[in-house]
This record gives sequence, structure tokens and C-alpha cells, in this order.
Amino acid sequence: MKKTLLALMLAATSATSMTATAASQAHTVADVTLANQIQVGEQSLSYYGAGVRSKFFMDLYVGALYAEQSGLSAEAVIAGNAVSAVRLNILSDMITSERMIDTIEEGFEQASDGNVAPLRQRLDAFVAVFDEAIAVGDQFTLVSLPGVGIDAYKNGQLLTKIEGDDFRQTLFSIWLGDDPADKKLKNKMLGK
Repeated sequence: MKKTLLALMLAATSATSMTATAASQAHTVADVTLANQIQVGEQSLSYYGAGVRSKFFMDLYVGALYAEQSGLSAEAVIAGNAVSAVRLNILSDMITSERMIDTIEEGFEQASDGNVAPLRQRLDAFVAVFDEAIAVGDQFTLVSLPGVGIDAYKNGQLLTKIEGDDFRQTLFSIWLGDDPADKKLKNKMLGK
């Protein structure tokens, strides 16, 4: 009886410590829990940092950066020295399909210095990811695959693959480039 009681106590302690360990490895930003690591295909990516994209005092989404290597600069992430991912967790019902498409279009215009023409066909295919209604709690994961392009997921489901390092670099420049959409968010995503 004593052995059984001791075994139950040890099991309960072990379960509690596993839960505490998992919780200590998660990060919370604007009530969104972000895992310490995410699995993308066969690739395990580690959390870099995250912040909130706000506009006119409204929190729109949590943007997080994950990468397979630590210590990368924004330039190295964009250049594609390692697999990385930008994850967007939607916080506001102000983010609609139309607004998200417009935002991505504007981001490409800015990140490409107005030279969107070589990317246009792929950009049109990419923004189709946002055609379906967007709801608070939706999660988009944009995976940068050096030498390949971008894999885009919504709520864990692969929606499209876009080829080309030029496209991949321009997309990630929206958040991490020299003139990002939100400098504070860029710094937070880089863990600063």
C-alpha cells in the first residue's frame, strides 16, 4: 500500500513538473501563447521573439519569428541563411480578408521599392491565402525556405507554395527589412 501511494505521488509530481516545464518554454504576447519551438515539415524552428502590430491604438496581430539557427540578424534571415518562419496570430476583427490583402500589397510595394512587376504573378497567387474570411484567433505561418521560396499555412493547413528567393526575401522584408511596416514589431520579433 505504501509503495502504491509513493508511486502515485511520484507520478503526480512528474506530471506537474512536465506541465511546468512546457509552460515555462512558452511565451505569451497579448494573451497569445507562442511555443518555444514549432515543427514545420521535418524542420524544428526555435522562437526568436514576438510583438504586437498595432495601428491607430488597435492591436491587430501578434507577429513572431522562428528560425532553425540562433543569433541571426534580420539581414541573415532575409538572405536565407537558414529556414525561418513568420507567424501571425490575428487579434482583431478589423483584420479582414480585403484589408490583409491590401496590407500585403502595400508591404510588397514598400519592400520592393515599387518594383513589384517581376513578382506580380506570384504575389497574386500568394494573396489568395487571405481570400477566405479571417477571424480572431486565426494563425498564418509563412515559412522561408532558402533556395526554394515560401510555404504559407493557415491554422496549420498548407495553402500554397510560392517559388523564388526574390519573392521570399521581399515578403520577409515587410517585417524585417530596412524599412519595415513596424520598426517596434521588427525589434520585438528579433528578440530586442
